[in-house]
Amino acid sequence: MRCSFGLAALAALASSTYGRVYYEETFSDPASLDAFKATEARSDLGAIKLSKGKWFSDDENSIGLQVSEDARFYAYSAKLNRPFNTKGKDFIVQFTVKYEQDIDCGGAYLKLLPPTLDPAKFDGESEYEVMFGPDICGSTNRRVHAIINYNGTNNQIDKVVQPRGDQLTHQYTFWVKADKTFEIRIDNKVQEEGKIEEFWKVLPDKQVADPDAKKPEDWVDGPAMIEDPEDEKPEDWVDGPETVPDTEAQKPEDWDDDMDGDWEAPMVANPEYKGEWKPRMIKNPEYQGEWSAPLIDNPNYEEDEDLAVFNIGYVGLDVWTVKSGTIFDNILITDDIDYASQFGNSTWADYVEKEIEVKKAIDEEEAEKLEAERKAKEEERKAKEEAEKEKAEDADELDENDDVKVDAESVEEKAEDESVEESIVEDKEPVEEKVDEDKAAEEEAAEDKVDEDKAAEEEAAEEKAAEQAKADKKAAKRAAAKEAAEKAKQAAEAAQKAAEEAELEDEDEKIVHDEL
Repeated sequence: MRCSFGLAALAALASSTYGRVYYEETFSDPASLDAFKATEARSDLGAIKLSKGKWFSDDENSIGLQVSEDARFYAYSAKLNRPFNTKGKDFIVQFTVKYEQDIDCGGAYLKLLPPTLDPAKFDGESEYEVMFGPDICGSTNRRVHAIINYNGTNNQIDKVVQPRGDQLTHQYTFWVKADKTFEIRIDNKVQEEGKIEEFWKVLPDKQVADPDAKKPEDWVDGPAMIEDPEDEKPEDWVDGPETVPDTEAQKPEDWDDDMDGDWEAPMVANPEYKGEWKPRMIKNPEYQGEWSAPLIDNPNYEEDEDLAVFNIGYVGLDVWTVKSGTIFDNILITDDIDYASQFGNSTWADYVEKEIEVKKAIDEEEAEKLEAERKAKEEERKAKEEAEKEKAEDADELDENDDVKVDAESVEEKAEDESVEESIVEDKEPVEEKVDEDKAAEEEAAEDKVDEDKAAEEEAAEEKAAEQAKADKKAAKRAAAKEAAEKAKQAAEAAQKAAEEAELEDEDEKIVHDEL
């Protein structure tokens, strides 16, 4: 049992020193939820349970009533220890609320219901005496409800008290005093206070405007400011013209009056111009302000001793919430503010700092987790980009090797084309040289065959070099590509040289043939 000694001492003290406690629930007893009866008026109720939440200041003290299902209505009521008629007494309702789920839309208020309530029929239309507590929906629609029933009508306080919307536990206190004044406190700090009849417009105004009063004929209700009749315009005041001819401008030398007309200097702002003069304004000595009828006592006003007098038999939970998780705890209904303060200190104030420390540690742990996830994603992104970059470089390397191969083939084709052209030229020689030419052609063909075989070997070597370069790309990818290119160049030069040697040999044979 949490706070068993402290609460027992408070209870004993309350019976001897303090006023009466009509209802007190700390949810320390596992059977405490049994007192909250679910309505039978609807079948879609959310479930309630005992919970200390995902984080807490104390294993036992933090346990409270939690609404446990999302997007549900909750309608539960519990009977007071004894009925409470507040006439001639102070009335205090106090409880704590923890919006653990980082609330977006949901109420956390209590309804104080008459002794005539049928718990099985309890719903949103049931009559209640007081409704008090925070209600949040979005960033702008939020307030602490303080609704009192007067003559069968529910009346909201005409001041907006802002609730606490963080995820910590906060204490809400509504103190209605026997002298018809009140206080609304959050975390033991007064948020609003004053006279009941001034904050809840349930009674006629004490004073009203005299309906028989008339505005005097000599009443001056305007203007509030007039021109000073004694103010005079200074003699050196220049109120015009705004512009004057430029005295420094000169007629252009090429200006022709016959052709261009009479020359006029351009206009410039008048440096002495001060604008239109007006008398200064002074207060109207006869001004009396807006007239309004004098106030007189309202003949319809009558004090009501039953204003803010409540007859309470049940405490009810009648809320809707989008996200579950709200925890209600330390519910107290009493007629003694001193006992309420002591109760609040022992059940809430003594644990505030510890809860803040626990929540801070959880937030820091969550922040570290999110940062680790962010870094992991960043590393994954970089690795992916590096892999794509290497893939693109591999593709570029293959393209370079293909280009080298094409260049070598082009050189060989050129050499073959030159040989073919020489053969065509030789075909034009006299018929008597045909035999020698055929012989030369056969020799040339043989030499070409040797060259082709050599080129094929070199091409195979190049391909082997390219494959080797690809296999060793991570170690020396750029060096391998350069080496392959060099080899291709040498092969091309060798092919070119072979073609040139073949041409020289043909020319030598032709010379020998001519000499014969």
